[in-house]
Amino acid sequence: MDLGLSGKKAIITGSTRGIGRAIANLLADEGVDLAICSRNQDEVNTAVSELSAKGVKVTGTDHPAAVVVTGRVIQPERELPLLHRTDVLVVGGGPAGVVAALAAKRAGAKVTLVEEDTDEEKTWQIVGEHEASVERGLLNIRSPIARALIGKDEGDSVEVRTPGGDRSYEVLKIVYN
Repeated sequence: MDLGLSGKKAIITGSTRGIGRAIANLLADEGVDLAICSRNQDEVNTAVSELSAKGVKVTGTDHPAAVVVTGRVIQPERELPLLHRTDVLVVGGGPAGVVAALAAKRAGAKVTLVEEDTDEEKTWQIVGEHEASVERGLLNIRSPIARALIGKDEGDSVEVRTPGGDRSYEVLKIVYN
């Protein structure tokens, strides 16, 4: 089967057995470089060895809050913007997978919003927790506004409960880096 994925990069969480492993095998057979993580380092090591034998680059970790990207372990809460460089994301295996999925959807994006009550326009870049700086327009992925943006597109309205009260925004523009 040729899915046209040769040369792409994939992150697969929960990928050492079951459905996650089957997906890893399929993607490796298609020529996709893989970054995998799971809870057991011995199982990760075995999977990396077997998948690498298919002729693709594979890296992996058992770090409970880590995702592997382009050959190095990252902490999603610190380096979320790196995840948008991934072509394929397969989520499984608990909280690390959920964080990765949320990050891949919006981290690194520049989002322009207009507050519906005041017509004030703001542009934010969504970043990891440790990069956030309101003064520099860098919005924490865990902030109420960033969370409200998950799954939204240009033209959508967003209701946000902030420490300063409820606010309504319209999404004017989303640009992925």
